[in-house]
Amino acid sequence: MTKGTQRSATGVPGLDEVLHGGLIAGQLYLVDGDPGAGKTTLSLQFLMQGVRESESCLYVTLGETAAELRAGAASHGWSLDGIEMVELIADEKELFGDAELTMYHPSEVELSETTKRVLEAVERFKPRRMVLDSLSELRLLAQASLRYRRQILALKQFFVGRGCTVLFLDDRSSDGVDTQLHSIAHGVIALERHVPTYGPAQRQLRVTKFRGSDFISGQQDLVIRHGGLQVFPRLTPSDHGAPYQRDVVPSGIAALDELLGGGTNRGTATLLVGPAGSGKSTIASQYAVMAARRGGHAAIFTFEEGRNLLLDRLASLGLKVDQGVGPGKLNVRQIDAAEVLPSQFANIVRRCVEEDGASVIVIDSLNGYLNAMPEERALIIQLHELLTYLNNHGVATFVVATQSGMLGTNMRNPVDTSYLADAVLLFRMYEHQGAVRKAVSVIKKRSGRHEDTIRQLWFDEKGVHLGPPLMHLRGVLTGVPVEVPVHHEVESGDDRARRG
Repeated sequence: MTKGTQRSATGVPGLDEVLHGGLIAGQLYLVDGDPGAGKTTLSLQFLMQGVRESESCLYVTLGETAAELRAGAASHGWSLDGIEMVELIADEKELFGDAELTMYHPSEVELSETTKRVLEAVERFKPRRMVLDSLSELRLLAQASLRYRRQILALKQFFVGRGCTVLFLDDRSSDGVDTQLHSIAHGVIALERHVPTYGPAQRQLRVTKFRGSDFISGQQDLVIRHGGLQVFPRLTPSDHGAPYQRDVVPSGIAALDELLGGGTNRGTATLLVGPAGSGKSTIASQYAVMAARRGGHAAIFTFEEGRNLLLDRLASLGLKVDQGVGPGKLNVRQIDAAEVLPSQFANIVRRCVEEDGASVIVIDSLNGYLNAMPEERALIIQLHELLTYLNNHGVATFVVATQSGMLGTNMRNPVDTSYLADAVLLFRMYEHQGAVRKAVSVIKKRSGRHEDTIRQLWFDEKGVHLGPPLMHLRGVLTGVPVEVPVHHEVESGDDRARRG
């Protein structure tokens, strides 16, 4: 790798992937965002990564004291040993009139004096990585935008050729985005913080500029927890994939496989849609359990039903399997839509595939997934990216969607995603002989033929059962069918094919 393309790892999980390998070394970058967006946390992780790589690191602070920075680092379990800290802020002597005008204060000290102290610190420590926190103090000193721009240009010129990768932090105190800074910096990383009406604050990162390199554009979800800031890159399916055989994924239920024309395939997505209690989750889980029993690894992500309740229910149907990660095991994870960001969930699924080797994924349900998304359009786009990614890795994906209503044909989907799926299983509940029964049919399958019949579905301690086609009932999908003589039934496509 040439000197011009040498990269500096940021130390922030996920950010180097967004930047396609990290920051280009020896350049000046702007990190801007409102207070509390995570700028200081990101910059400290950047410097600690430099310490791990045996690089000299410098943090110049114009606002927070070194003690405050160390206290913040300690809250994450970090030590800032190895990072030189330089404070250019007023101390308590500035409160008295006889103090000399040598310490930094916006109303008393010239911009040139502060800039001089920054340059002296750089000359003294000769850092390979440096953070200047923050530009808002320099902006107040400059008072005029022209002078401020000239000072920033002078600082940039000073760093040119010194082999130092510099982060300038800006808190947007200038009433909006400072486009002058954006034009000067080699790259710009914008941090956003949004507080919804209910739930925790949501943070996002966006690379708005990165000269000399490609990067993943758009908003990237991020979280700040104990241990620092973590970025969850948006999935780009074209960058991911692995060769696989398009094998059939059996359900372990002969009648269900017949309904699907032999079964579903790897590298396809199946949508299971119907009212609550119609058996969607159980059928989807059936595929996951059978995959684990065949020696593969499967995962179920449940948004509504509790993990233990789901496992107990599956065990009562004879669908018990070893829990955990790895071949022959089933991993059931409960997802809180209020706590997990959309891209964060996509990255959880990605790790499950790439690191754990999952060949069957169940998302239960689309309704809970929708609650994690800011809008319906965003759900459609991200779901398309996620399903395409899973298909590229040969994963058999099952997505559950619960319709509003219980009986009849006026039920509504939470969002229309049927066109994204390769196969669609339709579940219905209907009244017959004084009892509420369940039925299932296949209304779409891209990868081959399927039955166009409707079969009764029921569950007991021995597992999942499908009956023969309901040839004697008409209007099952309405919820209140009527009995008809069998010879009055319209022939199914399979019947016509068998008859020749």
